[in-house]
Amino acid sequence: MSLYRIVGGNRLNGNIRVEGAKNAVLPVLAATILNGGESIIENVPALNDVDTMLEILTSLGCSVYYQNNTVAVDSSNITSNEIPTVLVKRMRSSIVLLGSLLGRTGKVITNYPGGCAIGVRPIDLHLKGLRQLGAKVEMHGQIVCVGENLVGSEIQLDYPSVGATENIMLAAVLAKGTTIIRNAAKEPEIADLQGFLNSMGARIYGAGNHIIRIEGVRKLHNTSYTVIPDRIAAGTYMAAAAATGGEITLENIVVEHLHPVIDKLKESGCMIQTNCSNMRVAAPRRLRAVDLVRTLPYPGFPTDAQPQMMAAMCTAQGTSIFVENIFENRYRHIDELIKMGADIKVDGRIAVVRGVPKLSGALVTAKDLRGGAALVMAGLVAEGVTEVDGIEHIDRGYENLGRKLKELGADITMV
Repeated sequence: MSLYRIVGGNRLNGNIRVEGAKNAVLPVLAATILNGGESIIENVPALNDVDTMLEILTSLGCSVYYQNNTVAVDSSNITSNEIPTVLVKRMRSSIVLLGSLLGRTGKVITNYPGGCAIGVRPIDLHLKGLRQLGAKVEMHGQIVCVGENLVGSEIQLDYPSVGATENIMLAAVLAKGTTIIRNAAKEPEIADLQGFLNSMGARIYGAGNHIIRIEGVRKLHNTSYTVIPDRIAAGTYMAAAAATGGEITLENIVVEHLHPVIDKLKESGCMIQTNCSNMRVAAPRRLRAVDLVRTLPYPGFPTDAQPQMMAAMCTAQGTSIFVENIFENRYRHIDELIKMGADIKVDGRIAVVRGVPKLSGALVTAKDLRGGAALVMAGLVAEGVTEVDGIEHIDRGYENLGRKLKELGADITMV
């Protein structure tokens, strides 16, 4: 297996273009099943998770072509409604195929999805929503959903789950009548899925708010669509520049999606200038600690950016407190940061980070996607050599992270 070898101490400087959003493109690719025709998706990042989703689509009978960040999917000849177990186990986001396959074929067979082990992520809200649309669900080793004549319904989510919101939207597009989702997730990726579905003839309103309305249509048509930039990747590069005392300009971003991260970096002493699609981040030589980072559903601080912010705070002046409200195992990177000299104490969902003057290079292991990115960031500021193992997790969600950091001046190589 490969690892990153990092010699710390270099300030990041330069321009970086942010890739398309992993958490937006995966449900959009799943949605290509619904129109029974051709979909052209642009700004698709080169990620392991994208490769897995395309393998799944191919296994179902879709024709798939991927080159230069553009994907063409022809779903006119679906030959299977069973998702291969080996592919399901690779990726959590395979779960969004429940809604699209059910809506297109009336039946879907799958297994419980895999992905990063960052905590319990039950799919009960997904299945409850599909049942309210008229699907019958059986779970005997496999998940089997059957519903050839779905009917719109009013669905109240107990929690604003992103995945459940997406699955209900996908299943309801071709259902008879109107579906209303209350307490829907408000993440930008939900609005992007609405944009894609509407581009091929769906009638969905309200994404980005707590109430989404889907008026079922009889059929959809071919489409072309561009996926939004990745706000988590952007937040990672911002935090990396801050941690190294650097100055970078990010291109291809949506500033509105990044305000929770912007606010914390400003609190830490960074100067940030923005326009519609670009941002300049200039950091002091040493950051100030931030009082509190509390992860919450959007528009709160994203759990996917918490490990990276924690890595930046490890060498900040003062004490920062983190409260992880989304995933109970989101602190798996902390033991690895401690190996590098970080001063972090954990009590349940609360982590207290006392900034130290320096970190030291060490051999550390990425145990999940965002935690792996945090370890790379820690390596950028540590004295000596850091080796980050387990980078297959990182490749699931970042497009050429090592190469992009190298272009900004980092001393990082893959070995």
